[in-house]
Amino acid sequence: MGISPTAAGRLELALPGVGSIWKGMVMEKNKFSKARIKQPPLLFAKSQKIISHLQKSLKSKFISYWTSDRGNICENDVIALYKVLKKIGPSSGIVIFIKSSGGDVEPTLRITNLIREYYKKVVALVPLECASAATMIAVGADEVRMGPLAHLTAIDSSLTHDLSPIDARDNRKVSVSQDELFRIVKLWNSNRRPNDVNPYSDIFKYIHPLVVGAIDRSSSLSTQICKEILSYHIKNDKLADRISKHLNSNYPSHSYPITLREARRIGLSAIALTSEINDTLLELNEIYSEMAQKALTDYDESNYHDNEILNILEAEDIQIYYQNEKDWNYIKEERRYQTLNDESSWSELRHIRCYRRREGI
Repeated sequence: MGISPTAAGRLELALPGVGSIWKGMVMEKNKFSKARIKQPPLLFAKSQKIISHLQKSLKSKFISYWTSDRGNICENDVIALYKVLKKIGPSSGIVIFIKSSGGDVEPTLRITNLIREYYKKVVALVPLECASAATMIAVGADEVRMGPLAHLTAIDSSLTHDLSPIDARDNRKVSVSQDELFRIVKLWNSNRRPNDVNPYSDIFKYIHPLVVGAIDRSSSLSTQICKEILSYHIKNDKLADRISKHLNSNYPSHSYPITLREARRIGLSAIALTSEINDTLLELNEIYSEMAQKALTDYDESNYHDNEILNILEAEDIQIYYQNEKDWNYIKEERRYQTLNDESSWSELRHIRCYRRREGI
């Protein structure tokens, strides 16, 4: 329930100090409500025109699965994808444009399974970054077509646990990876002293034992899910196992770029994108990037509103996107931001085709 400045004055007389607090809250609310919220552009007509062109050129149904640098693959994407697939319907095959820096591992298996429910043959188009969890979706395709700027990455896990170490600079929890722990143990063993018992007595001073256990479990999960995804089109169990283990543990960095040549070397069915299709996909990426531009409205030095589009899924006549709709408040004493008034949600755009029936005179 709101309270007017006049009522706040009366409250101040009855309870000194309380009325002033209410008055300040009303003034802040009024100040925020008067701010003009920045809105990102919706470019549905432009992206639909390109998708129509791509479907004709590829002679196949087409889907975009695109996330911004601040977006990520998540469980809710499965529902959004289902709506898109239900709209365009099943057929013999589908072509999927994937651009993402990654996200959660578990949804990748559900996404792959859902796509295979509708389409027997799947082709992934990768003109740019297709990292981490996005790599797992791409390797689930029968064929991966990659452009000159394209790269996949390793799929080894990193996680931010409730008991993760805290970064003193911004008071945030630090993400820890399996590869980092492995290298710490390796360095410890190579520099151990006669009285040293085991590396974990030192590691546990900085990383909680439960975090170490959770990372090991997460790494096993990534390998298992990747192998299951590969099994949709690779029937050789040993090959699928080798590829999944290679992607999980054979690279020195999680962001190690796996180019077309390396993708072929590890056993993936990968070919080069044609220059025409690659250029068209880059044009589509520019449209999505414009939609996903930062849309931040500053209220004051400690508060701002975030209205950014993060994830976009699109096919012929339909686009579904996830958009932030929340306030951020900086807590100076704790050196961190908190979210307020979070109304972030998915939105859907559809193109309604109208047909005129011509009647004879």
